[in-house]
This record gives sequence, C-alpha cells and structure tokens, in this order.
Amino acid sequence: MQQKNVSRGVVSHNYSIPAPTGGLNVRDNMDNMSETDAFIMDNYIPLDNKVILRKGYQKYVATDSDVKSLMAYKLPNNNHFLAFCGGDVYDITSKQQVIKYEKNFLNSQWQYCQFKNRLIMVNGYDSPQTYYVEESEVRFEPIQFSGEGLILQKLVNVCVSKQRLFFVERGSLNIWYTSGVGEVQGTLNKFDMSTIFRDGGEIVAVASWTQDGGQGIDDLTVILSSEGEVAVYSGSNPNNATDWTLKGVYRMSRPLGYRCIVPYQGDNVIISEDGYIPLSKALPLEQANSALISFSDKIRGLVLEKTKNNKNKFGWQGIIYGRGGYAIFNVPSDQTFEQHVINTNTGAWCRFTNIPALCWEEFENRIFFGSRKGVYLFDEGYSDDKLHIYGHVEQAYNNLGSTHLKRIQLLNPRTKSSTKYALVIYTNMDFETTDKSYAENIGYSGLTKWNEAPWSSLSDPIGTRWATLKGSIRSQWIANSATGFKASIVFKTKTRGNLIEWFDTGVRYENGSGLL
Repeated sequence: MQQKNVSRGVVSHNYSIPAPTGGLNVRDNMDNMSETDAFIMDNYIPLDNKVILRKGYQKYVATDSDVKSLMAYKLPNNNHFLAFCGGDVYDITSKQQVIKYEKNFLNSQWQYCQFKNRLIMVNGYDSPQTYYVEESEVRFEPIQFSGEGLILQKLVNVCVSKQRLFFVERGSLNIWYTSGVGEVQGTLNKFDMSTIFRDGGEIVAVASWTQDGGQGIDDLTVILSSEGEVAVYSGSNPNNATDWTLKGVYRMSRPLGYRCIVPYQGDNVIISEDGYIPLSKALPLEQANSALISFSDKIRGLVLEKTKNNKNKFGWQGIIYGRGGYAIFNVPSDQTFEQHVINTNTGAWCRFTNIPALCWEEFENRIFFGSRKGVYLFDEGYSDDKLHIYGHVEQAYNNLGSTHLKRIQLLNPRTKSSTKYALVIYTNMDFETTDKSYAENIGYSGLTKWNEAPWSSLSDPIGTRWATLKGSIRSQWIANSATGFKASIVFKTKTRGNLIEWFDTGVRYENGSGLL
C-alpha cells in the first residue's frame, strides 16, 4: 500500500540581527547596506558590541541671555570655568557661587587658546582679553599687544603654533604673530596671505599640525581660508625666510565658521560644507598620516543637507569627549540644533536630537553646553532637563537569510535596562515608511507580551509595547505581523529615567510558500 504524503505545514525560521553597531549610514543604497548599519539612528550610540541610549542633560546654571562661548582654564588645583553671554562673563566653576564680571563686551562669540597658563581670547569686535591666576588672584584684563597697522578689535581667532601666538584678522587675508616665541604681550607682526590665497575670501583659522601626536620640530602651521584654500608651512618664524617654508597650497571644501578646526591626536578635523574631514585625508602631503578619526563619508549626505541652508549660522563646532569615547559635531539647523556623533574607536556615527546647544566645552572631564539662558551638564541622568529622550533607530533592510517572500511572526529584542521601560518595535517591509507612535516608560500599564496574547488576536500587532526586567538581558518573543521580502527593524523608545542597552534582535518568520 502506497504511503500518503502528509503536509506538515509551514516551518518557522529564526534569524538574529545584530544591533546596528555600524552606526548611521546615509551614503549607501538602502538595498545594499550592511545589516549592522541604520539609515535612522537618533539618540542611540553605536558601541563595539551593542548600542546604548544616550544620557540626558541637567541645568547647571541659569543666565539672562544666550550663552555663546564656554572656556575652561586649566591650572593644577586651580581650574576655572567661564561662560560668556549678553556681553558679560560668568565664572561658573562652582554652580553654587557664580561670579559675574560685568564687561559690556559687544560680542559673546569668543575664540581662545591657553598659552603659558593664560587664556588668550578674541572675538573680532572687542579688545582681546587675557585671563590668568597669579598668586591666587584672578586677573581678567585687556591683552597688551601693538603692531604697525594693527587694529586689536579685529582679531577674531587665535592659536599656538611653534610656541608662538598666531592671530586671525577679521575680514582680511592677514594673520598676526608674536615677534618672539613664548610671548604673551608685546609686538605683533603682520603676514599678508593675499598673494598666496588666489580665491580671495578671508582667513578663518590657523592651526598647528603635529602629525606624530606630539609637539616637535616636524610640526607644521596650517592657515585656512574661507574659500577652502589651505596653506601649509614648515618652520617657526614667518619673519625669517630660512625658517619659514611654504610646503604647498591645497584646496578642500569650504570651512564653516571660526570654530571649524578640531584638534585630535596630531590631526586636525575640519568642519566643512562637505563633511568633517581630517587634514591627513584632505591634503596630498607625503607626511600626512592616516586619519585617526574616520572620514565622515557615511553621513556626507546628512552634512550636505544641513550645510545647504545653515552654513552661515552660528553654532558649528566640534569637540572630543574622551570620557564618552566619542566626538560631537554641533549643527545649527533652522530654529534648533542637532549633533553628529562619531565613536572615535570604531568610526560609527549617530545623531543626537533635542539638545539646544549653542556651544560646547569640556571641564574637569565632564562636558557642558551653552544654550539659551543657561549652561547645561550633558551626559548626566536619563532625561533632557526632566523631558523625555526620544530614541529612534531604523535598521538596514535585511532578507533574513532568504530571498523568498516571508511573513514575520515574532520579534525578540534582547535588551538590558536600568529600570522598566516601554518599547515600540516593528518591521517595515520592502522600503515602506510605516510610522508608529512612541511609547513612554509607563511601567506595566498598557503593555502586551507574547505570553499574554497571541499575535493573531491583536487588532494592530505592529508596534506592540513591552517592558524589560531591571538589571538583566531580556529575551522575550513579542508579536509582529508583516509580509514582504526584506525587513527593517524599527526600534523606538520614549524614556525618562532609563539606561537602555540593545544587543540584537531575534526574528521568527515563515517562508512564503502558499502565502500569496
């Protein structure tokens, strides 16, 4: 007797998708991205083997107007922290004992450097200032420089290179430098760059390029124009032809603002219209080492989108945050700000939103930002000054190991959190753009788990909410119902009081035989 074939039904398949540790990718076609990339990654930071929700910020001190400059003065056992706003200056070293210096400056957008235990600060409209501590007494006074044809109030940027102070003159192609090394007052000499920079514009910044990570005789001096011309000099004295040699003039994309240079481990990252570019990547010098921060190629499209309408706005700035292991590039955008953030170890990017930062500074290993009417301590607590932190990730589309049509039944986001929280997680199929609302961390109220209701009984199984247990990795299958060839995991949180770590997501699906 012939045995009958028995239909065993459709077999479910399991597939595990790592959390998007590759970070934000707006370069590649969504159909060809790595499964560890994401085309939306807001407020989640990619680490080596997981992604984590960023921390929040707290009000540090309140002010009467916009804080446009922060400065850290570093002296052993005598650090000071200054905030500039409304023409005045505040010593905010202690938030309980804020000291106000009534200066009546015309402009609060200062550039500065620290040299020989002094802050040297300029803004292009007021007399340059110096700040230092001498015999336990704080001194904050106009700097004593003179020079033929020099208008002190037009000095707008400053740096130290080869133990000399170099100043940028606002609206011109002139730089000024101290006549002797190590001088913090005295005579400034003019160096006219108009015969070097053929495209006009103005000089925006001067920087020291150490290349090998430490100061030495091989250091170069880099002069950057608003039109993207870069002059590189060796030597230490522009007044001595045998000790000042032009290595070359190069072209790159136009820099953004006077705070366009971010020094990092011997390299200089330039904030430009075309992205965040290390000089070692941009200039064809034989001495140029490989970039220590990855080139922003993966988010170039995002930078271009923001620079198109915002390149002339105040607020472009970069800062390395060693404690967090990432660099922050501040981006003014319409009436708000956002931050493009790179993991300095892996080169993976993400974006921070809802942080209204006008400027940034690191002080005593903590990072602060100036905002409208206040200074805030960032990377502190789990809320944005008592408001929710919105996390939003949309991972690269993935065929889950099968080229066939498939129905996704269940999702298992493996996460860990400091407290209970709610999550909206679902799949967008075949490049659709379904948008489900955020869920709040509301305890157990309104939550639905797989072991309480099967997915087939839910009126809207996509966007199911759930909660994790405190202190352990949660592995819990939850409902999902979606059909297509490729799936993108959408992971959204709206929290106020949670540290969330996301490791990977399990997906259970049926292959498409007989589905359609």
